Amino acid sequence: METLLNPSKSTLKLSIPKTHIFKSSLLHSTFNPQPRTLFHRRTLSITITCKVKTSQGRTNDGKNISKKILLTDTAPELSNEEVKVKPKNGGGALGLVRRLPRRILAVLSNLPLAIGEMFAVAGLMALGTAIDQGEAPDYYFQKYPEENPVLGFFTWRWVLTLGLDHMFSSPIFLGTLVLLGLSLMACTYTTQIPLVKVARRWSFLQTADAIKKQEFSDSLPRASIKDLGVILMGSGYEVFLKGPSLYAFKGLAGRFAPIGVHLAMLLIMAGGTLSATGSFKGSVTVPQGLNFVVGDVLGPTGFLSTPSEAFNTEVHVNRFYMDYYDSGEVSQFHTDLSLLDMNGKEVMRKTLSVNDPLRYGGFTIYQTDWSFSALQIIKDGEGPFNLAMAPLKLNGDKKLFGTFLPIGDTNSPNVKGISMLARDLQSIILYDQQGKFFGVRRPNSKLPIEIDGTKIVIVDAIGSTGLDLKIDPGVPIVYAGFGALMLTTCISYLSHSQIWALQDGTTVFVGGKTNRAKADFPDDMNRLLDRVPELVESFKSKQTDGIGG
Repeated sequence: METLLNPSKSTLKLSIPKTHIFKSSLLHSTFNPQPRTLFHRRTLSITITCKVKTSQGRTNDGKNISKKILLTDTAPELSNEEVKVKPKNGGGALGLVRRLPRRILAVLSNLPLAIGEMFAVAGLMALGTAIDQGEAPDYYFQKYPEENPVLGFFTWRWVLTLGLDHMFSSPIFLGTLVLLGLSLMACTYTTQIPLVKVARRWSFLQTADAIKKQEFSDSLPRASIKDLGVILMGSGYEVFLKGPSLYAFKGLAGRFAPIGVHLAMLLIMAGGTLSATGSFKGSVTVPQGLNFVVGDVLGPTGFLSTPSEAFNTEVHVNRFYMDYYDSGEVSQFHTDLSLLDMNGKEVMRKTLSVNDPLRYGGFTIYQTDWSFSALQIIKDGEGPFNLAMAPLKLNGDKKLFGTFLPIGDTNSPNVKGISMLARDLQSIILYDQQGKFFGVRRPNSKLPIEIDGTKIVIVDAIGSTGLDLKIDPGVPIVYAGFGALMLTTCISYLSHSQIWALQDGTTVFVGGKTNRAKADFPDDMNRLLDRVPELVESFKSKQTDGIGG
């Protein structure tokens, strides 16, 4: 059976050249045409009921019977039972589930929301700077008491409940970072990537009117579109020709730059999050000549912190010394360190100083401070003895250390002796039993001094090095993110320029647009068009042919 259906006309014609009819005089024919358009695909279901008239006096003898079916000009009415309506995919709970990701993306890619998230992150970082981090609870009890709340409401309960004492690993800070990261990814997916896809397509304009609607447009009366293409290629444009049409662009990297900026920001946030939740930190003050184990100093900072084999490394302080200005103040201090493995074998040795750390096995040792550990002396030819130096409180940031050498009966309740003070490792000030100044000696000078009948020689001043240890797996990621951010920010200033041209006889219509440097774009275009050669020979020959004809 062959069926012809033209849905665009109101009259429906059905031609059946050969039909075998056996039982019923009613023929139900169901058509399922599937019209295809450029944008949508729909399925149309039509049920047509018609009566077939047959001869009453003829019987079926098995031969082919040719019949013609006549349909009225108007389609028969369809009952509710005969119409089958297929539910759309967007209906019901299933449609809601399918639309939910798009709605979430639309909300997350909202620019005011992203700006608000950035301000929230900045505010939390400022708050984390204002509040001392990592202190004991007692510190916050005294700093933010309930009896005298800051701003009338802020007490230690806010600090400890919201985790503001470890702001950069607190749930509120990490949650805000995650939300900002999702907004950046949503913006990239819904806005930046489609823009790049559009920019990469070759688009040829086929009419002069379309070219004239561009931001810049001009015409060259006697020119060749191929000459224009050669000049554009020489200026860095990618040129495409299709018949009389030309399309050229340059600076497509500027369209990719916003995506790179978003990815760089995601790297920075990921690295910062990893640093806050997966690092180890610790500080130690070690006298010269002693050892410590890395794992005994480092402590975890978050739930992602995982120890490594480097924790078994032993560090030996070979020497600690300082440099001084001419005024006598400390200018720099240095520590000679040796790293030993579990067998006691030296695997690395380096003298570190401020801004010159030691890196090994994933951990970093920074020179951050110094102290006075002990004063080595000889008393009346005996010794040497080590006198522990204690830090003394002073107003300001200058240091002062002191020790005491008892003289006479040490079991007496009123023990007297010689006092020794030092601001650094280069000179020792001595006082007698009455507390009067007696003299100054330099360590290693071997010059004796006799105080109240006791002869003293200052042999050495033993310093202590202050070291900070850190394992921070997020640092390389943060550095890579900032490097990518600087690079992509510079690339984003590149102009993405597009030029269209159309050859119409001897006239070339040229138009173009750019996304940046819009004020300079017309001047650049005019300079390019001035370089296009004029077709003088061709024009004159055509004029001569026209006159001769």
